[in-house]
Amino acid sequence: MDILHVVVLMLENRSFDCLFGKLQAQITGIDGLPDNASNVWHGPNGPTEVPAWNDPALTSTSATIPDPDPGELYSDIAMQLRGLNGDEPMGGFVDNYMEQKPADKPYDPKAVMHYFTPDQVPVLSQLAYEFGVSDRWFASAPCQTWPNRFFAHTGTAAGYLNNDPPHFPYTMPTVFGRLTEKHCDWRVYFHDFPQSATLATLWNDVPTNFRFFNAFAADAAAGALPTYSFIEPRYFADTALKLIPNDMHPPHNIAYGEQLVAQVYNAVRSGPRWKQTLLIITFDEHGGCYDHIVPPAATPPDGSPANAPFNRYGVRVPAVIVSPYVRKGTIIRPPGGTPFDHTSIAATLRRLYGIRPLTARDAAAPDLIGALDTQPGNDGPDRIVAPRAPATAAEVARVASKPPNDLQASLAGAAAQLPTLGASVAAHIQRLIAAPPQLPEHDTVQLAAGAVEAHIKGFLGIV
Repeated sequence: MDILHVVVLMLENRSFDCLFGKLQAQITGIDGLPDNASNVWHGPNGPTEVPAWNDPALTSTSATIPDPDPGELYSDIAMQLRGLNGDEPMGGFVDNYMEQKPADKPYDPKAVMHYFTPDQVPVLSQLAYEFGVSDRWFASAPCQTWPNRFFAHTGTAAGYLNNDPPHFPYTMPTVFGRLTEKHCDWRVYFHDFPQSATLATLWNDVPTNFRFFNAFAADAAAGALPTYSFIEPRYFADTALKLIPNDMHPPHNIAYGEQLVAQVYNAVRSGPRWKQTLLIITFDEHGGCYDHIVPPAATPPDGSPANAPFNRYGVRVPAVIVSPYVRKGTIIRPPGGTPFDHTSIAATLRRLYGIRPLTARDAAAPDLIGALDTQPGNDGPDRIVAPRAPATAAEVARVASKPPNDLQASLAGAAAQLPTLGASVAAHIQRLIAAPPQLPEHDTVQLAAGAVEAHIKGFLGIV
């Protein structure tokens, strides 16, 4: 096996059943959405059964369901997993959704039970069918985006359950640092803000190792991708360039995420190093969208506090494994009882390149090597086309006028804590320790995006 490049694209906030629940129609044996899947809503008129459902006409409205955004705090997910009264496994999604704070539109109890069919997510579904898909990949923890992305990068969330309050500086050792120890290069490609830049241990690696996404295709075409590439989606609307968030975070239109997946696949597939590449496409957490599988117990990271033991996985998320080493139509499952989670990325890098474990969690995680063939025998389609016209100015303006979701607000706050290129990183870290910051309030996504843009330019040294 000759894998020289591992590429990870991590999208936002969709469960396995939400995107792949009906993939069983294409891939026999996959653990998809049961026909009788439902939740009970204990509403004002008494208990009401809310079944899983699909809108067969994929419109610009149905492509954003659920809207408003579901809850994804640690406390929200606890209710989703255990039910309103703690006695109904995976039975609290609807009740929790209807308890969320008031938003810019009413909550519909059916929203979190909505799923998409394979023809409605054709890019992800085609890649799952042409290569491999795992129905045993779970979020690393039952909580928000930041902790789960930290698990992917560091094998732990350092005891932090949610995005907010912030705990700058985040100084956990990273998989990037482990690769550097082995003289393996790495890069983070991002659209507007890299959440991974919240890790202070990476601040000395700017701007060499942080590049805007438009460099990814060029690097792939030149055969110049590093050993490890981590790709972050667009989190904010860009009114000047008429760009929509492509992270798939509800209520962002999933079609733009599909476009991003196609871009990433086409770039690596057409590059000269395709036969030495492993591409992993997954989601950081389920974002409050329904899934029927109860998350199993997990190995806690080292030093986990009692109030955040991280001894159980989060909700199951989609994971597509793409490589010439993956046989067409493979259902990828781990060999033992421990499922895949985001620390399986570090475990896979360890098997390939000999890096050291970060914590007990990634040391116990199964890797993907056992699911791969010894020879690259599956080239897959030459190219994948994502159906969707570019966003209109009106659509971008509508998205940008919304209040920021929790992730956008947290990223705007994080951007303000980044050091300016050329400043003393050590001194900046000490200032953050001495005066821990608070997240600012932002009225609209557009204001948050503007703050992010200014700070990221300073971080990268862009005049």
